[in-house]
Order: sequence, then structure tokens, then C-alpha cells
Amino acid sequence: MSAQIYFVSGIDTGIGKTYVTGYLAKIWREQGRNVITQKLIQTGNVDVSEDIEKHREIMGCGWLEEDTQKLTMPEIFSYPASPHLATRIDGRSIDFAKIEQATQQLSSSYEVVLLEGAGGLMVPLTTQYLTIDYLVDKKYPIILVSSGRLGSINHTLLSLEALKHRGLELYALAYNLNAESDDELISRDTSAYLKKYLSQHFPSAKWIDIPFIE
Repeated sequence: MSAQIYFVSGIDTGIGKTYVTGYLAKIWREQGRNVITQKLIQTGNVDVSEDIEKHREIMGCGWLEEDTQKLTMPEIFSYPASPHLATRIDGRSIDFAKIEQATQQLSSSYEVVLLEGAGGLMVPLTTQYLTIDYLVDKKYPIILVSSGRLGSINHTLLSLEALKHRGLELYALAYNLNAESDDELISRDTSAYLKKYLSQHFPSAKWIDIPFIE
């Protein structure tokens, strides 16, 4: 078995990538797909990834053996910052071979791997290597998390332009209703604008509504 690996990125920090990753895993599992999540690089934690913990909470599946083995969280750094800074503070570099090996081990046992990134597409993993560079190397299709809050149109279009410029595949735009603007008019207009833009410029990409949590 070789899984389909999707990379979950966002238009900005705090857009809800972790919730979206866990939610999609939950829904797809309910639909009968064998899904696991992985965190590319976790910062701001020691030993255990809080994002993986959140995924499991949303999925309602409990802690997995692959979590215990750290396959789902191969690189964790203690300082809550961009990876290029967190690695410097911890005094060690990212082991990309270790991450790749972990992803491939998950891929051999699951139908789908949802690989959550850190921040947005242009977040530096090292001083010379951006997240988007990693995606160019791996050719993973991307699920981009957006929302209806003020500024989302600009950030979303910039992210989509970056994907197009690098020749990367957009699998879906995940519209997170948990990160909406308090202004309903802005939210409705943002949703309508992005749907139209997506249909015109990325016609093969899916639109996925991520429901609001009460």
C-alpha cells in the first residue's frame, strides 16, 4: 500500500490548519478511508506534538501506536517560533531524512496521510529553505486553509499565486468557518469572491467548507 499524501498549509498563522487537518481525517475515516495525520515540524513543544494531540481529540480515535513511535511527530522543537528560529534556539538542525522516512512508513500502512505544515507556504524551515521549496521537492498536492476574516482574500490569492508560480497542485481550498470575520457582510463576500476565483483559476480544485464549532 502507498498512501495519497496531502500537505495541509494555511494562508497565515492561526487560520486553523490543525482543526482542519483533524476534521478532514475524522470525516474521511467516517467515510471508510484509512487516514492518519502527521505534523511536518512541531515548534513550541517538548516530546509530544500538541497538534497531533488535537488531531486525535477531533478524530475521537485516541492515541495511536504511530504516535507513540513518534512517526507522526518526527521533529519537535521547544521554542514557539518559525522552524528556522526554533532550530537555532534548540541548537540542532531539522533531520529531513527522518521526516521523509516517517512519512513513508505511514504511507505504507494507510490509505491517506494528511501532513500538516507549520504556518504558511513561505515559512522558512531553514535560513535557505522554505516550506514551499519542500513542497516543490515532494510534489504533494496541497490543501490550503483559508477563511472569511478581513484580509483573507489578499492572503489567499498571494498563496494561490505562489502555488501556481511553483507549478504545485492545489487539491482543495478548505474554507474554515471557525476563523470568520465578525462582520457577516465581509464573510459572505469573501466566500463568494474566493469561490469564483477558484473556479476561474483552479477549476480542478475542490472547495471544502469546514463547519463552525459551537
